[in-house]
Amino acid sequence: MECEARTSTQLGSARILIADDHDLIRDGFQRMLRYEPDLEVVGEAANGRDAVEFCRRLKPDLVLMDVRMPEMDGLEATRAIKAEHPSISVLMVTTYENPDYLLEAIGAGAAGYILKDTPKREMIEAVRKVLNGESSLSQDLAMKLIRRLYRGSREQAAPPPAPESHVSAPSIQALTARELEVLRLMAQGKTNRQIAEELVISKATTKVHVRHIILKLEVSDRIQAVLSAIEQGLVDPKAGG
Repeated sequence: MECEARTSTQLGSARILIADDHDLIRDGFQRMLRYEPDLEVVGEAANGRDAVEFCRRLKPDLVLMDVRMPEMDGLEATRAIKAEHPSISVLMVTTYENPDYLLEAIGAGAAGYILKDTPKREMIEAVRKVLNGESSLSQDLAMKLIRRLYRGSREQAAPPPAPESHVSAPSIQALTARELEVLRLMAQGKTNRQIAEELVISKATTKVHVRHIILKLEVSDRIQAVLSAIEQGLVDPKAGG
């Protein structure tokens, strides 16, 4: 069941798509975001299939994606959206915390994972973090997930991915020496502040480097940038941390 698409009215605001099969949940997110001047809900979908279609039509910046939905669940929808639109961020939303779902969500391309009963301020902060290319996950949890995904890919014993897989060779070559330094520290789970301290640069400069890395690797957030770099053999998450 397709729900609703809206005409954008707020210039410069981030475009949000809400995907949940419960009317009350969608209404709650709508009310929560209504008075945030930098965030605009441009559509609502009641299942994963409609979420994928709305992403094609509306090109949102971020999807608030329920994990369990009819026709196509949130994980499958996330894979489809990220395959077609790598720059769209997906923030998974669920009623309970499950490490296996979280791992699968990150592997599918999600930028993070929040609970439906998260307080309003924390949820809006998580949305803004993801829109800024950051992770909504704690540093420790993010690193545990990255390392588990890394171990899983190693255990599959597959040959190294071809250059056309996930990140193109030109994107890799476009990274500067400084950006590679920042990327390797990101892979160690370091925050922007910690990276700035280690490289003796400002936090603002670090944020610029992180944004450039995300753009050049054609991903939506720092965790996906690290996973792409690991896939390409640019970094080893075991090194230095």
